[in-house]
Amino acid sequence: MNKIVFTGFIALLSLLSCSKQVAFVPSNSANPWKDDYKSVSKMENYRDWGTYNVHDPACKKLGEYYYMYSTDAIYFDFSERRSEVKERPVPLGYIQVRRSKDLVNWEFTGWAFPEIPDEAVQWVRSHADGKGAANIWAPYITQHNDIYRLYYCVSAFGRKASYLGMAESASPEGPWTQKGCVVKTDDESRMNAIDPTIVTDAENGTIWMCYGSFFGGLYGVELDSETGLTKQAGDQGHLIARRANYRIDNLEAPEIIYHPGLKKYFLFVSYDPLMTTYNVRVGRSDKPEGPYFDFNGQNLSDTTNNFPILTAPYQFDNHPGWAGTGHCGVLREEDGRFFMFHQARLSPQNAMMDLHVRQVFFTPDGWPVVSPERYTGSKQQQFNSADLIGEWEVIRVLEPVRERKLEAGQVLSGEGGLNEKEWNRSVHLVFTKDGKIEEKGKWNFSKQKQLLNIDLENEQIDNIFVFPGQDWENEKATILFTGLDKNGRSIWGKRIK
Repeated sequence: MNKIVFTGFIALLSLLSCSKQVAFVPSNSANPWKDDYKSVSKMENYRDWGTYNVHDPACKKLGEYYYMYSTDAIYFDFSERRSEVKERPVPLGYIQVRRSKDLVNWEFTGWAFPEIPDEAVQWVRSHADGKGAANIWAPYITQHNDIYRLYYCVSAFGRKASYLGMAESASPEGPWTQKGCVVKTDDESRMNAIDPTIVTDAENGTIWMCYGSFFGGLYGVELDSETGLTKQAGDQGHLIARRANYRIDNLEAPEIIYHPGLKKYFLFVSYDPLMTTYNVRVGRSDKPEGPYFDFNGQNLSDTTNNFPILTAPYQFDNHPGWAGTGHCGVLREEDGRFFMFHQARLSPQNAMMDLHVRQVFFTPDGWPVVSPERYTGSKQQQFNSADLIGEWEVIRVLEPVRERKLEAGQVLSGEGGLNEKEWNRSVHLVFTKDGKIEEKGKWNFSKQKQLLNIDLENEQIDNIFVFPGQDWENEKATILFTGLDKNGRSIWGKRIK
């Protein structure tokens, strides 16, 4: 054979050999931060609170940064208290503010307000026997032309004495000018003026705010685009969602987002006590003001518990687990991707509040599901059936079983740890090359759609999303999956071997 031809032949063989796909294997990949933040919990360390002390987050892409605003809730693991820190040179304020360029690394920039607005304090304490108004809850950010509007609420725990206000600024980092009250409530009101979320009607530009809590449910009210306040003075809106025994069965934290491809509005809500069994449900509507319907066609304003359930307390192996996985914000990227932001409490004490950012997918039936793991910026890639062969940890995300005494929808003091029945723990499944799940069922995978179908113990679960991500508990880059069963319960998985 001619030497040149032979050399070319060898080169071609080498190229073919190199191009042969190697089946995916989980590989080492360090987590971007630790979950336990006791070492930086003091007020003087506030600049290190990137993903720490996050509670009730709301996030928007504003300019070159993603900005996040959250309740001024702080974990203390030392003897000093907030009042003692005020004498120190720390820029203590209200509404925590963070920013990020990649949704992974977050910079704590400080607090939005230097103090709680006096009008809010006066309203709450005059209707709550002089109590409450100790911090600011559940902010929400919007933009109107070149002005940023920051909505917030001040309240008294266990009371409907609440003030939902709004401030404006020319910058997402402030300074902020108070513009007044949007909605205020007292113990005689049907609803509770906390937890705002705002959405614009994609067809006519009408602006709607949804707000509320376990007291009476969630309400929707139209806002004036020019003022950012209610279109009709004193309007408290109409009922959108509630639960049957609302004084015990907690419902709060609405978040409404619009999906332009589906032409649907999605209302995310949180159920149950925030320190323990907090979990996220969702309904959808053709209009921002509702009515919203769930997975089974039930109106969220009826008293039926709703599905799908997207998050709930969970524990993968090699980790103490997460409670309080609720009060979410949701963001739509310009490229069409969606992300969910929520607090999660590190077990077993459930006192530390970490930010969880999860990618959101929408099933062929038009329902959202979320990643089982936090987002770390993994690049999208296509998988083959061979990549799924191996051992998986799988969690069925089920609604918690409540057998506790509660106060104002929350667990009693000293009972913040999870009970055994409140956990969603993982099981191990082995996917074999002949399409079987060892001793449990069978599986098949569509490379074109990147969707997994499984028959798990005679239960068929189809259209499960498969995508790359971080195995946070084992610090490895791996394959993840998420989907919904036929009853609207989420199923999560990650390949571990």
